[in-house]
Amino acid sequence: MPLTTTTLGAYPKPDDLPIKDWFQVGHDSETYEDDVLRAWDRGQSPASEAVLDRATAQAVQDQIDCGIDLPTDGEQRRDNYVHYQCRHFDGIDFHDLTAKTWRGGAMQTTLPTIRGKVTARNTARLVKDWRVAEAAAGRPVKITLPGPMTISDTTADAYYDDPEAQARDLAAALNMQIRALADAGCTNIQVDEPVFARKPQAALDYGIDTLGRCFEGLPNSVTRVMHMCCGYPNRLDQTDYPKADPNAYLEIAEALDGTVDQISIEDAHRHNPDALFSRFTRSKLIVGFVTIAQSRVEPLDQVKDRMRAILKHVPEERLIAAPDCGLGFLGRDLAMTKLKVLTEAARAV
Repeated sequence: MPLTTTTLGAYPKPDDLPIKDWFQVGHDSETYEDDVLRAWDRGQSPASEAVLDRATAQAVQDQIDCGIDLPTDGEQRRDNYVHYQCRHFDGIDFHDLTAKTWRGGAMQTTLPTIRGKVTARNTARLVKDWRVAEAAAGRPVKITLPGPMTISDTTADAYYDDPEAQARDLAAALNMQIRALADAGCTNIQVDEPVFARKPQAALDYGIDTLGRCFEGLPNSVTRVMHMCCGYPNRLDQTDYPKADPNAYLEIAEALDGTVDQISIEDAHRHNPDALFSRFTRSKLIVGFVTIAQSRVEPLDQVKDRMRAILKHVPEERLIAAPDCGLGFLGRDLAMTKLKVLTEAARAV
């Protein structure tokens, strides 16, 4: 049987979609804040539902056309995959932003500010996103959400002064969103925690626990997925951007294994040591086999060789093939080219 294939979140947006990804507009763009962030906070959408539905349908169909077994909605409605979720919580202020250096000092920007206890306000938005995508796909579609530690890292805190308490409240709010998705019939839900790779000790201290809280109360029919990449650049083909410590996965693998059904790690940008793969014995492993921030297309034989190397350590029934992370940097043509290489390799091995 071929390896199962999936994607992990973002897909390139059409040029005519008014909502742009955060890396397209710049982190400190006043136009971005005025036209998008504040519009969302007023309950308005920068694009009509028909335009957003059409973009979602195209993103889903592109993935299916490339041979992807389990697509995502492509996050077409999201300008920023973290803040899109935060707008549906009480306690987070999008008007009075706070300057913050974040992602390990790699970026400096102004961010939404937590000014009160975080609670879920609206559980219907992601349900609608999923329904539109799954109707377009005619098959199961995975929906993604940012995790508690990642939300904390991408907001400013003026209330808790206690990272663990903040993470617990964020997990409770996310759990309401996730349970609403499950109640609506969504069977594949992914929580993204790239900050696990940047702060492995915090992940061990409380992050893995709060990740579990996100999925509390779900029926066994729901596949619980978590994703942790090692860092995004500011532009395509940037070579000097800071990545998480290569030992981070090794530090948390055994503690994380078995806490969710599937664990997603990147491997294409920087290969992991063989010793890592043997530490996952219970969860299925989603491995990135094509890069998401390099325009170079991986040769088919190179991808097949890497799959075969990992299959020496992970049985085929527990290995799933994917890109390293979301595909928004690549543009539609390049994203589809890379996905076709990925799926052809997965069928061949």
